[in-house]
Amino acid sequence: MASAFGHFGRRSLKISSCLRKILQYDPYNIVHRSAYEFKLFHLNRELEASIPIQMPALSPTMTEGTIVKWHKKEGDTISPGDVLCDIQTDKAVVSLDTEEEGTLAKILKPENTKDVKIGSLIAVMVEEGDDWQNAEIPESSDSSSESSQSSESSQSSSSSDTESIREPTARIRMSPAARKLLEEYNISSPQVVPPSGPHGMINKGDVLKYAQSKNLSKIDLAKVKAAQPSAPSQKPAPPTQAAPPLTKAPPTITVSPEGGYQDIETTNMRRVIAKRLTESKTMIPHSYISIECNVDAAMKLRKKFIDSGTKVSMNDIIVKAAGYSLQRVPKVNSHWTQESVQVQPSVDISVAVATDNGLITPIVRDVSSISISQISNTTKALAVKAREGKLQPQEFQGGSFTISNLGMFGIGEFSAIINPPQTAVLAVGTSVLKPSTEGKPHPYLTVQMSYDSRAIDESEAAEFLEKFQSVMENPSLLMV
Repeated sequence: MASAFGHFGRRSLKISSCLRKILQYDPYNIVHRSAYEFKLFHLNRELEASIPIQMPALSPTMTEGTIVKWHKKEGDTISPGDVLCDIQTDKAVVSLDTEEEGTLAKILKPENTKDVKIGSLIAVMVEEGDDWQNAEIPESSDSSSESSQSSESSQSSSSSDTESIREPTARIRMSPAARKLLEEYNISSPQVVPPSGPHGMINKGDVLKYAQSKNLSKIDLAKVKAAQPSAPSQKPAPPTQAAPPLTKAPPTITVSPEGGYQDIETTNMRRVIAKRLTESKTMIPHSYISIECNVDAAMKLRKKFIDSGTKVSMNDIIVKAAGYSLQRVPKVNSHWTQESVQVQPSVDISVAVATDNGLITPIVRDVSSISISQISNTTKALAVKAREGKLQPQEFQGGSFTISNLGMFGIGEFSAIINPPQTAVLAVGTSVLKPSTEGKPHPYLTVQMSYDSRAIDESEAAEFLEKFQSVMENPSLLMV
């Protein structure tokens, strides 16, 4: 082993000697530039040790979000599938999980941080076993591009400085002893210290050599820390407290000095709702058609379910009837695009649910193939999650048709706005007793469909409502 090491050392000396001779005859600075690029390659690899966590896009219309709650704290070990935090999007509060493994090093956006843009850095992870307390925070992409341009200009200006060029955006590696010496000698930036360790690491000897060259003297850190609380101009910072979840907090109300009006703060969700509804009403040619249904038989069917121990609502029967009708008139179960009308392969009905933050439409999937009791259980579970702000993106994104029911509020009839890219929405009111041809009063339900006349013809809309009326008045068809 000793002879092999000696042979390797002699070869290294020969290579170093050859390199020095080459550098003497390097008029175009080719070797210097290659060495600089090789060094940057290794520095960029050092950046991989810290794993950035960015604000994700959790819905198609999301541009920014709010950090509601962190489920992990700095120093916690993270495994794939762990929930890191809750983020309020423009539609719901969504839990952000990770597929990475490591340690949460720094939380850059604390709880209740609002208007965090997509792609912004919200936290940093390190690999398991790394020193998470000394993890370096990657700089933003804007500053990175500026610094890279400045490094390129400095590289081209002088070839003699290439050996001392250090990438400002790279993570600077240093030993714990070197970090302590930087504090003791009051060296504010480690970039001024020339490194001699592997991959640009700053060692204890590098800091001592730099301090001697600048005639720096040590300071007593213990005395400095002890003197800080007694300074009259400094006040101890109050302890930080976690803000309450955004979904629980009431909207901010500002009363004008004149007392003429009140300002209620607009949430991200409310702003997006306003934008989408405005676009829908402005860009989509809405047409309307309505029909009355005798729901006496449907109410009797509901009573049979309840008597058997299964609690279902009239809305569950309406959802099933809509799924039945959409199967038979598939053109209504569609999305509109500028190129074509896309008939959806399955009947996925969005059911409007009112929450404190606004209206949200969780989706009951594949309605045509599940029973009324399954629709009831799914709708109840989704409504609870919607009001608690715990819907997952796949539970409210998509859908092929929407039902909005205001019958429980005593509304007899109303018009709803289409939820693009869907082509229709069904507005359901309350049932009203009306005399029939026999003279006996029966409960009648009025439903009104808003449809996109670019995608659906009047005859197709009428056919859909005719199927819906038929199955609501003969609900035994739903049990087949």
